[in-house]
Parts: sequence; C-alpha cells; structure tokens
Amino acid sequence: MSGKFKDRILLITGASRGIGYAAAKALAAQGAHIIATARTQGGLEDLDDAIKAAGGRCTLVPMDIKDFDAIDRLGAALQERFGRLDGLLANAGALGDISPVPHITPKTWDDVFAVNVTANYRLIRSMDPLLRASDAGRAVFVSSSVASRPRAYWGCYGAAKAAMENFVSAYAQETNVTSLNVNILDPGAMRTAMRAKAMPGEDPAALPAPESITPLILDMLSPSYDKTDELIAFRKTAYFKGQL
Repeated sequence: MSGKFKDRILLITGASRGIGYAAAKALAAQGAHIIATARTQGGLEDLDDAIKAAGGRCTLVPMDIKDFDAIDRLGAALQERFGRLDGLLANAGALGDISPVPHITPKTWDDVFAVNVTANYRLIRSMDPLLRASDAGRAVFVSSSVASRPRAYWGCYGAAKAAMENFVSAYAQETNVTSLNVNILDPGAMRTAMRAKAMPGEDPAALPAPESITPLILDMLSPSYDKTDELIAFRKTAYFKGQL
C-alpha cells in the first residue's frame, strides 16, 4: 500500500477503540505497518480485520499496559523484527472515578497513575532506542486540558496527566538535538467511551467523532512534522475548524 507512511512502523497503545482505533486505520491506509496494543482482544481483532480488508498491515499485541515487563518484551521484539520504530502514539489512558479528592480510593489512584504515568515512562524507556534508530522518529502522547486547568472531581486523572506532561516535556528537551520529535496532544472532549463514562448525561452526537482528529495525528507523526516539545490542542487547530 502506498502513502506518506509507506513502510513506516508505528506503535499505537489503546488501539482497540476510540482515537487509537481511528488513528490506526488512518495510518494503515497511508501505508504504515501498525503495531496495535490494547487489553480488548475483540476490539483489536476488529481493527485487524478493517485494516487488512483495506490492504493494510497490522500486528496485534494484546496486553495490559500496566504489565510493565510486557512493554519491555515488546521493545525487544520490535528491535529483533524491525530494528527501529518510526512513530509512537501513546493513547492508552485510564479515567478512574470522577469523585471528590478525599473519596479517591488507593486502588483507583494507583491504577490511574499506572496507566497514565508509569506505563508511558516505561514506553519511553523501552522504545527510545528504537525511535532514535528511525530517520525521523515521532512520538505523540495524548493528554487532557485538566492537566493544566484543574477541575473539581477530576483530581486523580488531572494529576496523572500533569505528571505525564511534565516528564514527556523533559524527554522532548533531552532529544531536541536528535531526529526524534516528541509532542503532546490534547484532543478535548470527543465521542469516546471514556468521555461517556465521565459525562454520562452528555449527548455524544454533539461531540467530534474520533475520526475527526486523525488528520492532525497523521500530521504530528509524519516525518515532515518539525515541531517538538509542544502541546497541541485539537480545538485550537485548523483541523478542528475544518480549514484543512
């Protein structure tokens, strides 16, 4: 399959639904070989069927992102098979409970930080050599506006995303003299299962579909994208305004 991502290897976490699923399909349609990870086997198989039906390539890696040793094993497998990684979309996230801070359980706190913070640190740790081996490695980490604008009842999720943004920015600064670019993406409210859990009374039809953000994701992961250490808010881009 031809396209601007022809023969490029891209890893997407949280690929079984929502933004990850839509991005994987769009990238595969442009020639990328997708390495898709998620906990949901059925969702990954649906993705695989959709990509292959369109003539694309996809490798499924069912895994819990909290299995940190599995992240290391994945890095080793990618090194052996490909010797590089051209792009990482770190999309997997955990909302936890929308609740007052004193009501957050230790288990919820630990789970939310494991998925949003520790797993992304472990991805960087394992994938950094592979990303640096690419001629134009690109890494995009999905965040939220609550990382910088605290909101009542969102304390656990917001704190985790703030921590992630901090160390991702540090990583971007450490790699700014290499061919690797590292950025953060804030999608805003979108028509996803996570948003429905957070705002059950909201009309999903009033929100952008995950497919609407894929042109921006493709841009940020493309070899020609030259920005690094930036936080891109989808709603502030021309992509959201329909100008591109």
